[in-house]
Amino acid sequence: MTTRFSILLPTYKRSFLKECIDSILAQTYELWELIIVNDASPEDIRGIVEAYTDPRIRYYENQHNIGAKQLVKQWNYCLSLAKGEYVICMGDDDRLKPNCLETYTQLIARYPNVAVLHGQTDIIDEHDHLLRHTPSRPEIESAMSLLYHRMVDRMPQFIGDFCYRTADLRAKGGYYDLPYAWGSDDISAIQAADTHGIANTQETVFEYRDNNGSITRHPHIAGKVCAIIRESRWIRKFLRKPADNEQDQLYRHQLRRQLLQFTARRCYYVLRNA
Repeated sequence: MTTRFSILLPTYKRSFLKECIDSILAQTYELWELIIVNDASPEDIRGIVEAYTDPRIRYYENQHNIGAKQLVKQWNYCLSLAKGEYVICMGDDDRLKPNCLETYTQLIARYPNVAVLHGQTDIIDEHDHLLRHTPSRPEIESAMSLLYHRMVDRMPQFIGDFCYRTADLRAKGGYYDLPYAWGSDDISAIQAADTHGIANTQETVFEYRDNNGSITRHPHIAGKVCAIIRESRWIRKFLRKPADNEQDQLYRHQLRRQLLQFTARRCYYVLRNA
């Protein structure tokens, strides 16, 4: 049977890797493959992976470390190995809920033309304690709406709570490349949603782990500020496009007015957490 989902797992840390893999094996929907790419880690990643015998798991090792600054290069290498119709790229410390792929399958059936789906997320800590839920979104919305709620309402989102149609993502050149992947998930999703919108699950399907090992917690000030400026320029260009309806026209108008504030707030966040 055709592999429906490719789950991309670029990995460097082993701390939560077993939990991550176990969450994928626990899926109620079984047509998936797991692509694990070890970024030349000094930790024993291979030892964890070799404990599994499921043939759906495919393991690769980089000869040389790509590193955090070029993380999107690692994402896109994983994407090049995918055989599934849809892809999810996630962190090695995150988890899928057991219903994740089944819920996406149902959403795909309702919106077959949509190239990107988004799942509600539980944010957990290093001890699996629930910190908060991401807010619910309309089941279907436009790219302009996605951008508005991200910029103005500060909706949290992570690379692992997006699911892309593989062919469409590849046609866009893969995940959008920015240093430290800072803003890459935002632009990748907006590009994918530009034609037919984005479909959102109405239940939690993903768990993002907020922990000291994440890129979010590491300063990388110069690279992140560079990424923010490049993202801002991309958004400014995107907002030159005419809106398709009255609601999107309002979103576009407010976004253009608040872009500078959004950029400054993002830079302040990086500096404050340095």
